[in-house]
Amino acid sequence: MAVVRVDVAPDLLRWAVRRARWDEETLRRRAPKFDDWIDGTKRPTLKQVEKFASDTHTPFGMLFLPTPPVEEIPIPDMRTVRDAGIREPSADLLETIYLCQRRQDWYRDDALELGASPLGFVGSATLATPAEDVAARIRDVLRLGERSVSDSAAAITDLIKRVETIGVLVMVSGIVGANTHRVLDPEEFRGFALADDIAPLVFVNGADTKAAQIFTLVHELAHLWLGRSALSDATTGAVKGTKEEERWCNQVAAEVLVPLDSLREEWAGSYGEDELERLAAHYKVSTLVVLARLREAGQLTWDEFMSRYDAERMRVMEVMQSSRSSGAGGEYYNTQLRRLGRPFTRAVVSSTLEGRTTYRDAYRMLGTAAQSTFEGLAERMGKLDAPFHPRGGALKLALS
Repeated sequence: MAVVRVDVAPDLLRWAVRRARWDEETLRRRAPKFDDWIDGTKRPTLKQVEKFASDTHTPFGMLFLPTPPVEEIPIPDMRTVRDAGIREPSADLLETIYLCQRRQDWYRDDALELGASPLGFVGSATLATPAEDVAARIRDVLRLGERSVSDSAAAITDLIKRVETIGVLVMVSGIVGANTHRVLDPEEFRGFALADDIAPLVFVNGADTKAAQIFTLVHELAHLWLGRSALSDATTGAVKGTKEEERWCNQVAAEVLVPLDSLREEWAGSYGEDELERLAAHYKVSTLVVLARLREAGQLTWDEFMSRYDAERMRVMEVMQSSRSSGAGGEYYNTQLRRLGRPFTRAVVSSTLEGRTTYRDAYRMLGTAAQSTFEGLAERMGKLDAPFHPRGGALKLALS
């Protein structure tokens, strides 16, 4: 049988590689004939194009367009551009947002069917509202004054429970869906918020450090207080040119996690690495957040701050890369519950067992094809401390 060869414009091939965020080594390994396709020495076979589309997570038909499509991020992009130009969104980022939007839509419909009412805090603030006032409201509603946690890992777990308790869907994952081979890049985005007064959702990039995840979660919560969806990099306000909404959300998150009055009392007067690490451990945030708050407390000039911030950022990135390469995965069902969020998982399981949702749809939303996984999640839901109402009204749900 004759081999079918096809024409694909070089610009489309390059676009697919950029979209997949392939580096040179990955490109040579996954598409060894790529240069031949680009310069026209050889035309790819239909099967080669199908494999290339699958490997780059590109819709097959898009490779036959006359020019690369312009893919718009479906929510407002609040990220600060660090390099020369605005990069196209990766397939990983787009698919993660679309997946969360589908989950949110399903959960919203299910909650309304069960009689849910709008959540009062969503959209209750504006950019004119003092960040300190909103931070105080958030600390109060989450009852942060009552918590006592030992480290950042325990702190993010505790914080997720508290945020879920007020009715927010929280999903923390470092991969696309259930694909462990597609790791999300914190340098592209830290998290996003999908505002809705019935089913507000926060996604946190789980490939980031635990301390950074804590800041991102509260930052995205501030976006919900504004009633606005947003894609964020949560830079703690360190980059000039940050959009007003991002600066406001950074200020809210910083005041929630590191109140200035408390910091002034706690700080020992040193900017050394040991003191920064001590303060970071005390407040369960990154050393970058500590530096930013010291500047806001009037202890550093902007130039001094930027010099120290850039050096500290490089050190933190090295630590993060090291922890990624040596870190071990968690227990499977705990990891799944973190990725899906307990309220969403509980709602899907309950709806399915009650016959309102098909098992096929449930498997799709939970990212599994195995009945045993569904049953394992259902069993785990039965072991939670208290029943979870879709309105998040179970404020007495155990937080320990």
